[in-house]
Amino acid sequence: MTAAHRPDRRRLLQLAAAAAGTLWLPRGTQAQQRWSSDPFTLGVTSGAPAPDSVVLWTRLLPAGGLPDGGRSALPVHWEVAHDENFAQIVQRGEALALPDLGHSVHVEVPGLEPDRWYFYRFLAGDAASTVGRTRTLPAPGAAPNLLRIAYASCQRWEHGHYAAWRHMHAERPDFVVFLGDYIYEYPNATAAVRSFPTLGWVKTLPQYRERYALHRSEPGLQAMHAACPWLVTWDDHEVQNDYAGGHAGDPRPLRMNAVADFAARRAAAYQAYYEHMPVRAAEFAKALTAGRAGGELRLHTRYRFGRLADLLLLDDRQYRDPQACAPDGQASGPVDPATCPSWDDPRRTLLGPQQERWLDQALGEAPQAWTVLGQQTLFGQRDLRSGPGQLFAGDGWDGYPAARRRLLEALQRHRVANPVFLGGDVHENWVGHVLADYDRADSELLGVEFCGTSITSRPGGAERLPARLAENPHFVFADAAHRGYGVAEFTPDRLTTTLRGLDDARRIDAQVSTLARFTVEAGRRRLERA
Repeated sequence: MTAAHRPDRRRLLQLAAAAAGTLWLPRGTQAQQRWSSDPFTLGVTSGAPAPDSVVLWTRLLPAGGLPDGGRSALPVHWEVAHDENFAQIVQRGEALALPDLGHSVHVEVPGLEPDRWYFYRFLAGDAASTVGRTRTLPAPGAAPNLLRIAYASCQRWEHGHYAAWRHMHAERPDFVVFLGDYIYEYPNATAAVRSFPTLGWVKTLPQYRERYALHRSEPGLQAMHAACPWLVTWDDHEVQNDYAGGHAGDPRPLRMNAVADFAARRAAAYQAYYEHMPVRAAEFAKALTAGRAGGELRLHTRYRFGRLADLLLLDDRQYRDPQACAPDGQASGPVDPATCPSWDDPRRTLLGPQQERWLDQALGEAPQAWTVLGQQTLFGQRDLRSGPGQLFAGDGWDGYPAARRRLLEALQRHRVANPVFLGGDVHENWVGHVLADYDRADSELLGVEFCGTSITSRPGGAERLPARLAENPHFVFADAAHRGYGVAEFTPDRLTTTLRGLDDARRIDAQVSTLARFTVEAGRRRLERA
């Protein structure tokens, strides 16, 4: 991205600040737009819920193109109601779909009641969007009896079809927790199930917008987005494989002269992520105020489900140190820690100092029920070498052992009652116990972990799974054969997690089955196979 094509920071700041509020424009202030094709082709979604508010999202992208070549801002009316027919309107208003932000709309609806479902829709001229369903969080002191969340990650478009979303929709979760790799930046895949209409590396804002729009065109994904709020974070492929903070990671784009300016690519990717996710406009405005136009977007946040559970959603990409001793420039490649002097450097961080402090404070306020840490990857130690010696993947928590120890120590120091880690990234299901010290077989159990498989992205090295399970006995289950998702159901007394897997993610009509089900009694921190 050349200087001439960088978005103007001051103008974006003004637009984002305006978008953070609600524009109350009288109906008919602009001429009624008549559309020749549906402008809401990417559907609707909601997210960032609070007890009294929620973010509603859509983006105008008609197949025939926008009027005036997409150069003008367009008014979009929105409505929130108690009923699907919109006979009992709760709130309504108008927002502007701005060309500088891809004609995306982020409405932050205030004044809602806690712990209840609502219906919403958008209207633009003579067109109406599909109807979405959203909900608010319980009041801080409330004591809900049940919380059902579905968690998922890694949906590489060319690796398969999105049947998993269709089946998740039938589960009717309260919330979806998406843990990263919503898109992939690659040109294409070997033996692709389906190929991109436009080939080449994704590296500019228009290209990132195009890749998101391609994913959002899937009916099953759109239906799941409209069914309930999404709580989202990212991993690496929303920008570039294996990137670490301001370091590019994957060397191939540079070697192939595909990307010359990683900072510009990251800024474009961050803006495109904001444009396509239900995150609060205020966070984008804060980044712009700090002079980092699209170069920072805070995603780590806390969702409180009354006294039943806290979800601490983390970001382990934006603030991390570079991977240590990466073999041949491959940041995720295996590393023998005995040959890497910087491996255990206590200064190295995965979350960044500020996010670590925020997390420590949040753990100190954890409820006595459930504390859920939603983060991108596998948390527990996984030795890839059978027998003597150790070999670890350098891109996840294994590559940042001092950072993991600090988090484990925080769990102990704050006496967090029932920690539950959710993860993704590895394209395999891994279920295990979180240990105070992974090098001691008799270590104290601090919590449990469910690292989920992918929606479509292929795994690697599935034939080595039995040996890796045997080498790492704190894990009680692993599966690399299935793509899918997980459903976690929390009550005051018990957590029940169900792993759901497709028979063949390459097929549109793939069927789903239960791979395994586990329960955890509150206060025990021990997995039981149901």
